[in-house]
Amino acid sequence: MDAMTLDLLVRWVHFLAGIVWVGHNYSSVVQRPSWRPLSAADLTDDQSPRFQALLNREHGTFRWAAVLTWCAGLLMLWQRGILASALTLHGAQAPIGVGLYLGTLMMLNVWFVLWPHQKKVLGLVPASVEERLRCSRITHLSSRTNTMLSLPLLFFMAAGTHGGFLFG
Repeated sequence: MDAMTLDLLVRWVHFLAGIVWVGHNYSSVVQRPSWRPLSAADLTDDQSPRFQALLNREHGTFRWAAVLTWCAGLLMLWQRGILASALTLHGAQAPIGVGLYLGTLMMLNVWFVLWPHQKKVLGLVPASVEERLRCSRITHLSSRTNTMLSLPLLFFMAAGTHGGFLFG
């Protein structure tokens, strides 16, 4: 596979996985703006419509899309020889570097905050009703945080390609 084909493939993987990842959180905010964490009744009745909706929605794709997006982004920066400049926020690579740090923070949030708590909410990990309620609130806020961080992330990604004259 030549370098141009690999670059095109990595770009599309990054783009499509990013849509799945960010789209998952964004759709939960747009489609359910008044959604609130689960109540004790939702957690004690596994047939509750709210609990079933959460369980059906939780398929794990967004977690792996986060990893795929992040890895493809790193690969693109490495292929172009600008990874070190992006990581050190040097010159024209500063905007994409800020985007890289935001994306890293978002991915870590998914794997180390949202997912461990979500497993308790879904009953995949044993937890008391009180603990599941607490975790429901944490996953709610964690998901909303990633959704809000996606806006500056997209800005810095675009600025990395189209805004170099502002930062260069």
